[in-house]
Amino acid sequence: MISVTGLTKTYGETVAVDDLSFTVQPGVVTGFLGPNGSGKSTTMRMILGLDRPDDGSITVDGKAYRELAWPLREVGALLDAKALHPGRSARSHLKSLAESNAIDTKRVGEVLELVGLDSVAKRKVGKFSLGMGQRLGIAAALLGDPQILLFDEPVNGLDPEGILWVRTLLQDLAKQGKTVFVSSHLMSEMALTASNLVVIGRGKLLAETTVENFIASRTTPTVRVSARNLDALDAALRRKGASTTRESDHLLVTEMAQEAIGEIALDQAIALTELTQQSASLEEVFMQLTAGEGEYESGAVQ
Repeated sequence: MISVTGLTKTYGETVAVDDLSFTVQPGVVTGFLGPNGSGKSTTMRMILGLDRPDDGSITVDGKAYRELAWPLREVGALLDAKALHPGRSARSHLKSLAESNAIDTKRVGEVLELVGLDSVAKRKVGKFSLGMGQRLGIAAALLGDPQILLFDEPVNGLDPEGILWVRTLLQDLAKQGKTVFVSSHLMSEMALTASNLVVIGRGKLLAETTVENFIASRTTPTVRVSARNLDALDAALRRKGASTTRESDHLLVTEMAQEAIGEIALDQAIALTELTQQSASLEEVFMQLTAGEGEYESGAVQ
């Protein structure tokens, strides 16, 4: 588990993280979301002891990162896939990490196979593509088989197959009871990968909840309905208290559950051709919540 309490970090007059508190639970994938400049990377760096907070505290399984006897065996992280010596091979890079953290070097071959780099293990990492570098960074994070894992944009540079592989990997790690904390700008992918969310803007906590609750609490449940006799259905739904909006060949219905709409149509002998529960996407809700919270705000083309 990762516990962040009252975390604050400033750089000159810029407040990067502002009294931030949240908890990352084991057994689920937790997505870490926020616009550019919201403080995500700074927060992750402070969790790993790379930056010192001005105030507040962070613990990983009850300890500060600096107190861990064998950090790589307790916390694995991918923050910058380019943080590699370009002249080393993938195998030698991982071997040096293993030896410095008293990890059995046979684990090097295991993680190289896991991330799909065993066939290029002897190639110098300076010649790796961005996607291959990401895979090597994931291998390094998994090397010590840690219980806590942090990934900053882990699918950056990966093709669709690689993105699916990362999604499955993160979910499998969570099923093993590990704490998995993932930062990403790909809302569609985060909606498929994460169960919980921590959302920040300008260094402050905006939401800490499940993906499902995050979307549901900020949208009005709407049902799209089409029928052979749309006028009759519209009148019947309104009589029962529904709020309807006519759009071309369908109705958008609020204030009434999908099942109730179906029952009313059946009672009125009205044949339905569509009855679909609609909800906003994670991206739509995120954009609504974080409007004005980004470091840069785009304008319209003139």
